[in-house]
Amino acid sequence: MDRMPGWARQHLAALRALLVLTVVTGVLYPAAATGVAQALFHGKADGSLVDKDGKTVGSAIIGQSFTDQEGAPVRSYFQSRPSAAGDGYDLLSTAASNLGPEDVVDTLAVPGAPDEGRQSLLTRVCARSKAVGELEGVSGARPYCTPDGVGAVLKVFPAVGAPVRAVSVNQSCPATPFVTAYQGVGVECGRPGEDYSAGRTVPVRGGVTRVEVPADAVTASGSGLDPHISIAYAELQAPRVARERGLVRAEVEALIRRHTTGRALGFMGEPAVNVLQLNLALDKG
Repeated sequence: MDRMPGWARQHLAALRALLVLTVVTGVLYPAAATGVAQALFHGKADGSLVDKDGKTVGSAIIGQSFTDQEGAPVRSYFQSRPSAAGDGYDLLSTAASNLGPEDVVDTLAVPGAPDEGRQSLLTRVCARSKAVGELEGVSGARPYCTPDGVGAVLKVFPAVGAPVRAVSVNQSCPATPFVTAYQGVGVECGRPGEDYSAGRTVPVRGGVTRVEVPADAVTASGSGLDPHISIAYAELQAPRVARERGLVRAEVEALIRRHTTGRALGFMGEPAVNVLQLNLALDKG
């Protein structure tokens, strides 16, 4: 060993350190952590899995969709909030949309082109609110949304000075613009493929004073995996679920209260309803 060159001794020492650290951090520590977790928190360590009739149907801490093969909501079940994780609640794609409040202008799809366009965050919220309103039999109207469920946004030209042209950029022609005029200028529908970037962006609030669809019904969580909905969203869905299942509304509302969790540590966040557990309780009758 003493006759080994210095560079060889250094490499041998590095190899020994690599092997020791690999065993300690890659084998012993994970095994110990897993053993302690299984011993003290068995259910949570396995992913808080929920079983029904001997079959795993989901997790209490990961949301899922309650839709049919076409993606339409199953009317006899409570619906979860939207998810931006992959195609929805994808554990391998957990993420938010990363779109902010200034994302209000759509890219309209050009007929016959492979590009399908892109909906802004505002239009996504408007479309979801309209769909939830139709499902629950209430108004899906929101400020800054058109009656046909897109963002109520104008592009005004020129960007500075008196308007000479105004376009409802999120309403693709031949749609009828949500307003007929802006500051004395007639409003046009949006023409797919036309560049409106030079115009001034003007969101229009409209006359909506009461919003019946809660915020969590139209926005995704930061992780895209939230298994809970607000009490307000659960109560909005209660009449539909009761009607579809032939139940008294008070029975469904009692189940909602039974599956409502309080604020974390008594003061953080808001009370919420676990959708999977609530739907399983409904199935039990």
